[in-house]
Amino acid sequence: FFLKKFGIKKVIMISIIAWTLRFGLFAFGDPTPFGFALLMLSMIVYGCAFDFFNISGSIFIEKEVNSNIRASAQGLFMTMVNGIGAYFGSILSGVVVDICTHNGVKDWQTIWLIFACYALVLGIVFYYSFNYNYTKNNSVE
Repeated sequence: FFLKKFGIKKVIMISIIAWTLRFGLFAFGDPTPFGFALLMLSMIVYGCAFDFFNISGSIFIEKEVNSNIRASAQGLFMTMVNGIGAYFGSILSGVVVDICTHNGVKDWQTIWLIFACYALVLGIVFYYSFNYNYTKNNSVE
């Protein structure tokens, strides 16, 4: 529905905004009733963040890529997102956590805000660098 109505660029932007919001909610979530509500919202937002990126990306590739290379394109997408991307993301996030640890205490609010800012910056880069001409005629059905 969303791919058909808005196109891949807007759907991916919704995903990036959802990731930014998720990390921001984590930054301010805590065991208090209000903080707990923020943590619950972050879990709800996760569905949008994950589905709009991973699932919509896979559907987009399925519909837009020539059938001769479709399997390779799907494999490359999954490798970049869940393989190489996850590997380097784990390493870099570990560095951020180490930098934000002082005397054995992790500053989780700062850590999550760094992740939120990183997602926001990636969203800005994506917005200006991804140019797909979406029209109703070439929409993913």
